[in-house]
Parts: sequence; C-alpha cells; structure tokens
Amino acid sequence: MTQPLSTESVHRAAARHLGRRRLLTGTAATVALALGTNLPLRAQAVPGLDPSDIVKDPFTLGVASGDPLPDSVVLWTRLAPEPFEPDSGLAAGAVDVRWELASDAGFTRTVDSGKVTAHPEFHHSVHVVPEGLEPRTRYYYRFTVGDWTSPTGRTRTAPAADDDPASLRFASVSCQAYHDGYFTALRHLAEEEDLDAVLHLGDYLYEYAVDAHGGDRADPALQLPDRFNKETTTLEDYRLRYALYHSDPDLQAAHAAHPWIVTWDDHEVENNYADEVPDGSPPEVFLARRAAAYRAYYENLPLRPPQQPSGSGLRLYRRLHFGRLAQLDILDGRQYRDDQAAGDGWQVPTEETERPERTLLGAAQERWLADGWRSSRAVWNLVPQQCVLSRRRERTTGPYPLSMDAWDGYPAARGRFVESARAAGVENLVVLTGDVHVHYAMDIKEDFDDAASRTVGVELVTTSLASGGDGVARPGNWRTLMEANPHMRFYDGRRGYVLITLDQRQLRADYRTVDVVTKPGAPVSTAAAFVSRKGEPGLTQL
Repeated sequence: MTQPLSTESVHRAAARHLGRRRLLTGTAATVALALGTNLPLRAQAVPGLDPSDIVKDPFTLGVASGDPLPDSVVLWTRLAPEPFEPDSGLAAGAVDVRWELASDAGFTRTVDSGKVTAHPEFHHSVHVVPEGLEPRTRYYYRFTVGDWTSPTGRTRTAPAADDDPASLRFASVSCQAYHDGYFTALRHLAEEEDLDAVLHLGDYLYEYAVDAHGGDRADPALQLPDRFNKETTTLEDYRLRYALYHSDPDLQAAHAAHPWIVTWDDHEVENNYADEVPDGSPPEVFLARRAAAYRAYYENLPLRPPQQPSGSGLRLYRRLHFGRLAQLDILDGRQYRDDQAAGDGWQVPTEETERPERTLLGAAQERWLADGWRSSRAVWNLVPQQCVLSRRRERTTGPYPLSMDAWDGYPAARGRFVESARAAGVENLVVLTGDVHVHYAMDIKEDFDDAASRTVGVELVTTSLASGGDGVARPGNWRTLMEANPHMRFYDGRRGYVLITLDQRQLRADYRTVDVVTKPGAPVSTAAAFVSRKGEPGLTQL
C-alpha cells in the first residue's frame, strides 16, 4: 500500500508550488488585467443601458441553475442579442435584469423576485442566489429585460442536512465537443424525470477551431463567422466559444430542466495542461490565457460567488450535501497538479512517475478532501472528478504503458486518496469520472496488482456527449482492455451519460447510450446497469 505523504514532503512540495506561483502570478495578473478581466467597480457609478434599447431577444443563450443547497440555488443567464458577435450585440454598459422564482410553471405562486445588474465586465452574465427556500423542493424561474422574457427554467433544492431521503438521482456527463457532433444525449437527459442534479465532469467546451458548418455536424445552414475557426486563446475567444455551445438547443434544454454541478478538465483551457504548465507557450503567456479561460468559465456557468475567479486562479473544489444520504466532494484535478511524467501520453512508468511527493490535487485539496471524509455522516460519498482513478492497462503482457495524464501517472497521489478514504472509514466510496469518451464500470482495488485484494469503492466513468464522434459498443481494444484489467466490469464506446440512483441499501448505475451523434435525433437506450450495495463495495451487473 502506498504510504501517506510525510509532513516534510508535503511542506516541501507546497513551498515549491507556492514559490513558482508567486514568481509567475504577478506577470499573469498584469496581462489578465490588460485583457479586460478586471471586476466591475461597484462603488462607482456605471453608465447604464436602457432596456428599451434592446430590440432583439437577449436570452438567446437560455437559462441555467446549479449548486443546489437546502435553502438556495444559483440561477444564471447571459444577455446576448447577437451571441456570435464579440460584444454580444450590447453596448458596454450595465443593465438591470428582473428575476422571478415560483412554485409553479405558470408563475401564479411567486416565491421570490428581485433585480440584478448585468455588468459588461462579466459579459452581461448574471448569477442570482435566492435564499430562504424550502429543502428538496422544485421551483421555476425566469428573467426579464424590458419587453423580453427568458425561457422558463426548472430547478430544485437539496434535501435538508438532517433529512434521510428515500432516494436520490443524479446524471453524470462529460466531454461535449461541439465540432464532433450533436448533443443528442442532452436532449434525452432533459427528459429524464426527478433528477436531483446533473454532474458535469469536465470538457464543457473545446479550444479547437470550429468551421462554418460546425465541423462534423456538417450543417450548411449554420454559417458560423470566421472568428470561430481558430483555437481559443483570449478572453474574447473563450466567451465566443461559450456562446456557440450555449446556443445549442439540446444543451439549453438540459440546463433548463435540471440544476447542474460542474467541474472542469483540460479543454476548458488547453489540452492536457497541468497547473501553470502549458503545452508549449511561455508560462506567463499561458497564465494569462488560463486567467481568461477561467473568467469565461465562471461567467457562463451557474456557479456561486465563492467561485468567482481571482487573478489567474479560481477555487472550484467544493462540497455539497444531500441530506444524510450523499456527500459530494467535487474535485479540481487540473489547477494544482504536477506536470505529467515521462513526457505525457501513454508511457511505461519511470522513476519520475513513482516519486512519492507527486500530486494531482495539490496538498491543500488533498487535506480538504481527507478532512471532509472524516467529518462525513453520509451513507454514500460521491467524488465527481475528471480523470480515470483506477488503473488501466492497454495490453495483457508487460511492460505496461499507462496514461500519464490520469491517476496512473500519479500513483503515490492515488495511494494517498485510497488511504485517506480508508482512514476516514468511508465504506461506500463512489468516484465519478469523465475524460476518456467511453463508458467504464470499475471496482477500485486496494492493490491493482492483486485482483483478489480488497475492493474499496467503485468508479463510474461516463462516456462523452459528443467528443470522438459516433462510437461503437465494442471498440477494437475491447477484449484486450477487459482481459488486462480484471477490475473493469464494463466498457462501451458509444456516446451518452450515466444515471445514478441512490437509496439506503444500494447504488444503481444505468449506462445510457446513443448510437449516432453526427446526425441529430438518435434514440437513447440503456446499454448496461450495475448495482453496488451498501457496505459491500463492488459492482454487480443486473
């Protein structure tokens, strides 16, 4: 078993990380300010926009809600009469937005309402947090500017802290490359009933160029401007890319139907970046790019005020409780990690890979996670995060290349993760993962070299929503991966999502798939279903 990192090693790694951040952040913050990522000066008068001057629908990007608590939830929208223009068709002035929250879709029973300012510094996005709500209650919301009213969104609060709900239902999703296909799975997800939340596990957007017809969507009616046919590097680029994604009707439908809980992976900034280490540009240039990407991420998703970015950073890891049934520890596996070992990619591990101080979460987040597990009263401890935790071998005989970008590239960090869960007495550990564009169901082993070793939890890996294009049920390496990884219970290469149902006795995972995403309208089906019973870690196929 991997031993916990010594206090000395933790302090040494933290000091090295802090020193590098202090060296680079000053330059990055200066560049970020030059890019216009400063905050609105609320104490000063800001010239306002007259809502009557908005002559086109400003709610082209839909509405969303997220991060539900027992007494509050975040409500989001962004004003964009011309979503594919850099200024979204609005002058650089603040505008007042009315919001309403009701207990019925017709808004005859208003629960709360108010006014919020959409600032140009936040690209006219708003984040409303109504409070004093009833636990585990469905609400409806909408926004109004002048004569324009947004689509209606539906949301719900979390159960009360001391509540023992009979069941909970989540869906996990990941990897929605617009240029690889339609978000058909999200349309089906919008129609799922009684979801407590959608868990988005990263790669909400991709930085790659999108041509006039939307890449593999090949939609001749689309006619996207040339400004999309480039990699995102600036604040304007990232804001426009979110506008493109939010313009998708299936994504809008899924956001309007359920509250979302989000975390990022790499493509929200740049492929396989690690903390302050980019693919090739100078660090100070990359940190300015990262600051812009993080700023656009906050602007375009239903996040709470503590997640507002500061300089080149954004505190995204956070904890949500759903009564006594589930605790969600949402991780950030990108912003604090050491650089990938052995040059990244699939590599045979080296001495560098095995260094005991290497971290994927950073020392502070590791401590935060361990402390949260020790204080948890939940039956189920869910960990929504980015990259595959369990070991994956791609061949049946050694030497075995492993993914240096996943937890396989950080074995000491994985050992500390597993040991922290054991030390805290976590009996029902559920790791929720995205990234790899396939469905996996896996048992988390105490020792992956010993198939008979204790199972300490389960890992449910959701496939992509569109990334990778049309998939197949059994990819070419299906048999090899199943034989090389005896803890892998299921592997499917199609697009879709995972439905997760929890009660006091068991967890059930339904792997939902669509066969085609390069054409719209494919039906959805359940490819497989598994259960893990309380106090008996491991997956059993139904």
